[in-house]
Amino acid sequence: MEPYNPREVEKKWQKRWEEEGVFKARDFEGDKFYVLEMFPYPSGRIHMGHVRNYTIGDAIARFLKMKGKNLLHPMGWDAFGLPAENAAIKHGIHPAKWTYENIDYMRRQLKLLGFSYDWEREIATCDPEYYRWNQWIFLKMYEKGIAYRKTAVVNWCPHDETVLANEQVIEGKCWRCGTPVVQKEIPSWFLRITSYAERLLEDLKKLEGKWPDRVIAQQRNWIGKSEGAVLKFFVEDTPVEVFTTRPDTVFGATFMVLAPEHPLTLELAKRGGKEEEVRKFLEKVRSQSTRDRTTAQEKEGVFLGVYAENPATGKKIPVWTANYVLYEYGTGAIMAVPAHDQRDWDFAKKYGIELVPVIVPEGEDWDFEKGAYEGRGKLINSGEFTGMDSGEAKGKITQWLSSKGLGEKKITYKLRDWNISRQRYWGTPIPVIYCDRCGTVPVPEDRLPVRLPLDVKFTGRGNPLATSEEFVKTACPKCGGPARRETDTMDTFFDSSWYFLRYCDPKNEEAPFSKEKTDYWMPVDTYIGGIEHAVLHLLYSRFFQKFLKDIGMVRDDEPFEKLITQGMVLKRWVSIGKLLEHLGLTEEDDIETLKEKLKEMEVG
Repeated sequence: MEPYNPREVEKKWQKRWEEEGVFKARDFEGDKFYVLEMFPYPSGRIHMGHVRNYTIGDAIARFLKMKGKNLLHPMGWDAFGLPAENAAIKHGIHPAKWTYENIDYMRRQLKLLGFSYDWEREIATCDPEYYRWNQWIFLKMYEKGIAYRKTAVVNWCPHDETVLANEQVIEGKCWRCGTPVVQKEIPSWFLRITSYAERLLEDLKKLEGKWPDRVIAQQRNWIGKSEGAVLKFFVEDTPVEVFTTRPDTVFGATFMVLAPEHPLTLELAKRGGKEEEVRKFLEKVRSQSTRDRTTAQEKEGVFLGVYAENPATGKKIPVWTANYVLYEYGTGAIMAVPAHDQRDWDFAKKYGIELVPVIVPEGEDWDFEKGAYEGRGKLINSGEFTGMDSGEAKGKITQWLSSKGLGEKKITYKLRDWNISRQRYWGTPIPVIYCDRCGTVPVPEDRLPVRLPLDVKFTGRGNPLATSEEFVKTACPKCGGPARRETDTMDTFFDSSWYFLRYCDPKNEEAPFSKEKTDYWMPVDTYIGGIEHAVLHLLYSRFFQKFLKDIGMVRDDEPFEKLITQGMVLKRWVSIGKLLEHLGLTEEDDIETLKEKLKEMEVG
């Protein structure tokens, strides 16, 4: 038998596969099967993690094709993002050039590996032909009130003049330049994913047995449905609303805490004569990331100098601001019950605030001086509700406070609306124009795409798009007067939230895709990718699918029928010398000796 020569044999067959269109998907021909691996970022080289992922999909695709299925097995590139911009700053190469050169190299690598892709359906999210439809979808969301603009508190690097994700704040400093990060309010564009919270949660039931349990659990926790009550605590004549899942503990609320960012924090501090002290505290908190605040062992706060009335007891309780309460969660204010919440217990012990136990476990003595009791039990010190089971008391107390106009039953979600604004160049321009006369004006659909300009400066500071006068200065589509373009670009997760639909109809110039074709190919029958995408990408894709169904673009509620999350390929560097030493061999031993040694160790 002649030695296997991969250069000759593989080149011959790969050429034949391409010439004969062996892997080409054919619309509406027979029993379809759509297998898809999460598309890669064109970082420059394919690594073994890619190979593992794509080999799984390739094996499934080839097997089902031999079984007679009409296979859709496409490949493309998640091509926008910060690494390309960093390369521009570091090496003086334009992000587009860097990206497309990487795509060319990685495409050659994938073809050499012989994967069964239909390359005629290849897409790249940085192509104007693709991101035009990002902008189209954004405009549809704007029409329906799903896309909106508001001022948001963000992590801000004063040196680089840009927003940072929580993960990019290391010990309170910018991950790239080391400048202390501050909290800053800036106008940002959001998608109202919270409008879909209940549907996203409920439809997880349709995926049980088809998706890994761990992924479903992560999404359920991320959405974070909570049933409880909104209660009103009055500070003189000013009502402050708090959301709580434990209305059964309201008789034990001995203080209230407002998030530092809460609009009432400074106002109440002024009333209480604590403005200067609170301002200093707010500056300190602004240097802390959300993660640091929620995981910090040290709870810190400042008394605002005012008191609120506990709606259940009528007692006056002090109002504080503290680092462990976040404005984006609940109402940004909490009733603090130190006897039954460990965080509140820690804070109360530090600042000498009263503890009032209102629940005790049955058949057990609890020492409240050693910690909070957070479980179920019988009510004590709770007026007419004393002696009642705490589970039953939740509804009874809520109903009682509601009858007095001091509370109401409410469902909330941990899920927050999605901030898609990025002060970066290499992303999809947000198709919005600002006119002094007409206000915020969406770019008309017939003027899409809003293209990225080439005359930008990559300095590592500020938003490069803002340096392009050609891009920023424009005419208002309504009145024709002078106007300016939005210079924020979209979060790259926007690009990847619908790409699987574009593969069904990648050459369409009239729409993102035709419903006829997505009705045939969708849903994706088997989707393959890392479990690190359990939330964010997978959640955003489900959100997009539901929105597109609402506007009549797609048929299905869910985009991915079955999900496979392959394991990670980890690297461990071991020198040949160390390996041989471990095996008790030297470089003088031949390959047969090495084989025998491995066989003895049952390695193979």
